[in-house]
Amino acid sequence: MVSRSCISLFDLASGDMLNFPQTPTKLPRVITVPGIIADEDGGLHDGDTDVHSSQCQEKKIIVANFLPLHAQKDSESGSWTFSFDEDSLQLQLKDGFSSDAAVVYVGSLKVDIDSSEQEEVSRKLLEEFNCVPTFLPPELQNKFYHGFCKQHLWPLFHYMLPICPDYGNRFDRSLWQAYLSANKIFADKVMEVINPEDDYVWVHDYHLMVLPTFLRKRFNRVKLGFFLHSPFPSSEIYRTLPVRDEVLRALLNADLIGFHTFDYARHFLSCCSRMLGLDYESKRGYIGLDYFGRTVYIKILPVGVHMGRLQYALDHPSSSTKIKEIQEQFKGKTVIVGVDDMDIFKGISLKISAVEQLLQQRPGLQGKLVLVQIINPARSTGKDVQEARRETYESTRRVNDTFGFPGYEPVILIDHPVSFYEKAAYYAMAECCIVNAVRDGMNLVPYKYIVCRQGAPKMDEALKIASGSSRSSMLVVSEFIGCSPSLSGAIRVNPWDIDAVANALNIAISMPDLEKQLRHEKHYRYVSSHDVAYWARSFMQDLERACRDHYSKRCWGIGFGMSFRILALSPSFRKLSIDLLISAYKKTSRRAIFLDYDGTVVPQTAIVKSPSPEVISVLNNLCSDPQNTVFIVSGRGKNSLSDWFAQIENLGIAAEHGYFIRWSSKSNWQTSPVASDFDWKRMAEPVMKLYTEATDGSYIETKESALVWHHQDADPNFGSSQAKELLDHLENVLANEPVVVKRGQQIVEVKPQGITKGLVAEKVLSTMIIEGKLPDFVLCIGDDRSDEDMFESILNTAYSSSVSSAPEIFACTVGQKPSKARYYLDDTADVLTLLQGLAAAPSLKSRSCAEPEVAFENIV
Repeated sequence: MVSRSCISLFDLASGDMLNFPQTPTKLPRVITVPGIIADEDGGLHDGDTDVHSSQCQEKKIIVANFLPLHAQKDSESGSWTFSFDEDSLQLQLKDGFSSDAAVVYVGSLKVDIDSSEQEEVSRKLLEEFNCVPTFLPPELQNKFYHGFCKQHLWPLFHYMLPICPDYGNRFDRSLWQAYLSANKIFADKVMEVINPEDDYVWVHDYHLMVLPTFLRKRFNRVKLGFFLHSPFPSSEIYRTLPVRDEVLRALLNADLIGFHTFDYARHFLSCCSRMLGLDYESKRGYIGLDYFGRTVYIKILPVGVHMGRLQYALDHPSSSTKIKEIQEQFKGKTVIVGVDDMDIFKGISLKISAVEQLLQQRPGLQGKLVLVQIINPARSTGKDVQEARRETYESTRRVNDTFGFPGYEPVILIDHPVSFYEKAAYYAMAECCIVNAVRDGMNLVPYKYIVCRQGAPKMDEALKIASGSSRSSMLVVSEFIGCSPSLSGAIRVNPWDIDAVANALNIAISMPDLEKQLRHEKHYRYVSSHDVAYWARSFMQDLERACRDHYSKRCWGIGFGMSFRILALSPSFRKLSIDLLISAYKKTSRRAIFLDYDGTVVPQTAIVKSPSPEVISVLNNLCSDPQNTVFIVSGRGKNSLSDWFAQIENLGIAAEHGYFIRWSSKSNWQTSPVASDFDWKRMAEPVMKLYTEATDGSYIETKESALVWHHQDADPNFGSSQAKELLDHLENVLANEPVVVKRGQQIVEVKPQGITKGLVAEKVLSTMIIEGKLPDFVLCIGDDRSDEDMFESILNTAYSSSVSSAPEIFACTVGQKPSKARYYLDDTADVLTLLQGLAAAPSLKSRSCAEPEVAFENIV
């Protein structure tokens, strides 16, 4: 483990190389138990900041593909000059942190730096800008960014599949290797500046989706957040990625994963469910995935704009000058503005076609309506960008040739770099803004337009608008962009429906002024209160909360390569040691053993549900010892269980969660007295049949005391959704009936009240106590939610008995998951091995009673 030292490259660059931190009042924390950090007094660290020295200032490390810098090389001196990029999101989000927060940026420069200059540039950037450059080799940068990111991830995340070579590139594993190599370099640079126990790392966007694995592999408890700024596609699209599992598992090595919209988060959760078998839970407004004992939280919050930056632009003299020019140029005309990058997903040609359709349908608008389309430089190169540019120019030429005349062009393309001040002027002047992208992660153009329409003192003066007067704005936005859900007053459109977009534009420009004002006021309240600072502050608060329990669990790294993950367990939750159990077993004389059936002695996935010969043999051996009371406690029916275990004379069976109980094959079945009226079945069964007919792969299991709806063979998402609906439906229908409706592992069950596995354990233990057979050893193994009742019951019953000393209690769940049990076993194979060990290790008293049992000693 890397030492928790305050001396890092960040400290060295600050000039305090020799000013070592003062010796803390407490000794540094050390590892006393694998994965648990303790203070000098042996107490576990509870996450409080006062446990360690305050000499190390907590840092926020922002990691993105590019640093928030402009770089320029002087042609004469050959020296590099750098300045902050004020429009960079990574720089703007700092406003969400406290004023004294230390922020370090890790990323690449947008220019190539010669290897001979890299050391000097690195020093300069760290000292003056708190920036750590990655310096990817040019060939690696090309394969990483222009290759895997832009040819594979970016198209896929925007729902574009490489169905044929003309539309996308087929998967190239060498580009994937370049992606891994680049992410590893980013991880190495983070390692140079991080104090892993104090600092928070925030990783941004699809370029660095596997970075969490590299960081988590270095530090099990790194405080790590990730935010995806692009869409996350539906599972049908995402599952086509050959490295789909590797990317998902890498993201799950973060503590918090952020998305702009619920749809993106829903698609991610669906992929985790379908491809990794992970279910999520929502508790008190937070969504969490349990991943090997760690809770990975999901954050849904769209990014905002930087209000100060926009206000500065509106009050800048350049903006005032530009808006006067625009006013003169478009005097007497209605201006619609659009600002988009040049790429195939922005729908620029569809937008122009909609304007064409509007002018055809509304001849009165000819000569009066102008679309000003500002085109930002393309972020990537390739034939798709060239095709989008060609189509845009052809559409513009067609519309202008058809409806234009000397002095009037209905579509004006501005296809060159436009300053931020000029864009602010166009926003402020336009009556309507249209964003018609066919797919976009967020798109902040509508937010910027709203703020600019609100105005500023200098801009109002240039526009000759009275200060404090009502403002208005109108938005036409695609329903396929991330900002759409947050703009409830906008006119949402399907960009592929040209007629609908044309109609929306007409509604927008002809809407009464009062309604425009009301819509604008609603939007401005949201945009101004949910700015970039609010977004950053909210994300960081949730990240701090997600990392709060880091030191409350023991952690182990497991898996190789991109399959690496952290196994996190409670300090009191550990794997059941066979040696420990056998030792306790041999020292005791009266034992109670409770075993679940499905998922415990027989795998859940087994096609053949009957017990194997090995299970029959080991249970027979355990039951042949008169000092053992062994029970199978299952939700299955009594007929199946009695047939399967007919060979084992002394085995107790509790069927249908304890509605039926028998102590041995010679005894009669006892029925629970709490349930005698089953009229509720006539009400529940028709409801279940409705859901069975509507859910392919589901079926109903009819028991004497219960009805069970199974959906393990249905579509995972649909089956789970139907189970929730069925649960709610049945609870309403059976509200006045003496029954309980519960969800289990891929089931919904209706059973009488008072029938639980916990009551079975309580009854068996109480009977043993009454008969003077006080148990001094209790073992309970199960895998389902229903088994949690048994775990709780054996603790309560055993310790409440009037025994001189407490019995040895071993509550054990199958699988590593949150449980009331203190122990776990990995799978049914572990359970069988453990039972075989017990069967071959009778107690000392037992061995001394009969000669044949001495032979077992040789087996131990």
